[in-house]
Amino acid sequence: MLWIKGLHIIFMVTWFAGLFYLPRLFVYHAMSSDQISDTRFKIMERKLYFGITTPSAVLTIIFGTWLLYDYAWALNKGFIWLHLKLSLVIILIIFHIYCGYLMQQFKYNRNKHTHIYYRWINEFPVLILVTVVLLAIVRPF
Repeated sequence: MLWIKGLHIIFMVTWFAGLFYLPRLFVYHAMSSDQISDTRFKIMERKLYFGITTPSAVLTIIFGTWLLYDYAWALNKGFIWLHLKLSLVIILIIFHIYCGYLMQQFKYNRNKHTHIYYRWINEFPVLILVTVVLLAIVRPF
């Protein structure tokens, strides 16, 4: 089971790396004004989202579900930390999908947000990461 946990952590790290970098690309994309930059950012966003971030999310969820099967007894024992962690993972999945939506808005030249908006949403995954890691390691509840 340690191999599964290791793979879960590896893919979680790559998933978060993508979720940290994608909104940062949106910041720069929203600030760009020339066609060459616009095209470059669209390519970078697409490759990051579909080539790294989404496969990492899928593998994180697969290995996490495998671990959850092993921890099924914890769900019945009322371990609140695990319920909170799973709730945050659902929120992270929604954020991931929202980033895909924002990427599509850029793709079709329908972006309605400034670079300041993207700077703010760039911080959201950090809050989730800190909370999830502390819940998983400390298990305070």
